[in-house]
Amino acid sequence: MMPGRGRWSVWVRDYQLLIFDWDGTLVDSIGRIVDSLRHAADICGLPQLADDRLKGIIGLGMAEAIDSLYPDLRDSVLFDRYRGAYSECYLALESQPSALFPGVLEALESFRNDGYQLAVATGKSRRGLHKVLEGRGWLDYFDVTRCADETASKPDPLMLHEILAHCRMRPEQALMVGDSLFDLQMARRAEMHSVSVGHGAQPLALLQAESPDLAINHFDELRAWLSQAPNNL
Repeated sequence: MMPGRGRWSVWVRDYQLLIFDWDGTLVDSIGRIVDSLRHAADICGLPQLADDRLKGIIGLGMAEAIDSLYPDLRDSVLFDRYRGAYSECYLALESQPSALFPGVLEALESFRNDGYQLAVATGKSRRGLHKVLEGRGWLDYFDVTRCADETASKPDPLMLHEILAHCRMRPEQALMVGDSLFDLQMARRAEMHSVSVGHGAQPLALLQAESPDLAINHFDELRAWLSQAPNNL
């Protein structure tokens, strides 16, 4: 476990709400996302891009991701074709849900038992998130979820503001956990503490540029850190 250098790390930790990104944070789905992006490029006759380039857009809403990867598609008929091909491929792969990362299920159950509210803030579409939650029997697991196609895409903080409003929490009562720069930038813009996860789309060395309050490689580290917070003493 590595301590972060967050702007608010001197604050007393008294979190009531834990907000998680989905892909690359809770579930090991990055490979499927990359494969689906490549499939969509083949369907549309587009050039293939490096894996790092593809992983670099994970966390954005789909429209923003396509704009970043292929800027010339926005006013082209290929835009909707690419998005449809990606979605069809990814949802087919998710007929068998992507595995949770080690320690995630145990951590989430522990957090629920400790009385935290739990939320998801994701770049997925509502259709996509519903599909994967349904596949796990988790449609009612989280207190609230927000998706990029029903609000502003990360790193805009709007989805965090909406989650806070739903849960009747202030920013300092919440913690954002994610594996991408977009997650951490969104948290910073919402004046919220953040945790970077190193087993997802982007390495911890890159994420440290956003000064998360904690950097972890395993969810046991997050459990241990939160167990020291005032609401668990």
